[in-house]
Amino acid sequence: MASFFAALLDAVVHAVETATGWTGLGIIFVYSFLIAFILPGPSEIVLVAPLELGLSGAATLALIVLVSAVGKTVGSVVAFRVGQGVKHSDPVVERLRRSRFDVIEWSEKQTVRIARKWGYAGLAVALSVPFFPDTVSIYAFAVLEEDDLKFALATFAGSLGRFLVVLALVGGPATLL
Repeated sequence: MASFFAALLDAVVHAVETATGWTGLGIIFVYSFLIAFILPGPSEIVLVAPLELGLSGAATLALIVLVSAVGKTVGSVVAFRVGQGVKHSDPVVERLRRSRFDVIEWSEKQTVRIARKWGYAGLAVALSVPFFPDTVSIYAFAVLEEDDLKFALATFAGSLGRFLVVLALVGGPATLL
């Protein structure tokens, strides 16, 4: 199963890295959706997609960031719904608890700490950390929280925040202007 997800991630990353034209935005949306929902990979890869949309570099970059943030938000809301179902599914939780690395315990501890201290703002900040997979945080937070609108807004803000941090680090603050 792990090899299936690795192959899927490789294929989708390749599609993003070679995406051109306006259909490339659809590929970016799907990739961003999958990153939030099921694939633990780097969302920042979309920033290097060679879309060639006939727009200025800044406009193309802004469109990439917006489409990716919306894709991650939609994927996060799907993950939120799944997380709501999982927290009521004892066999799933028990199987995860018995795994070699107790993902549930670790993510619960971290997420509970962040959620108690910062709430949805904490989720947005956690999702703003570059090059860290979002999937665990999204699912862990989804299990704890109830408000899907606030969850969606936090994941959107976190996605935008991550891209702004990456752009500032890679290209300097002038890149953001």
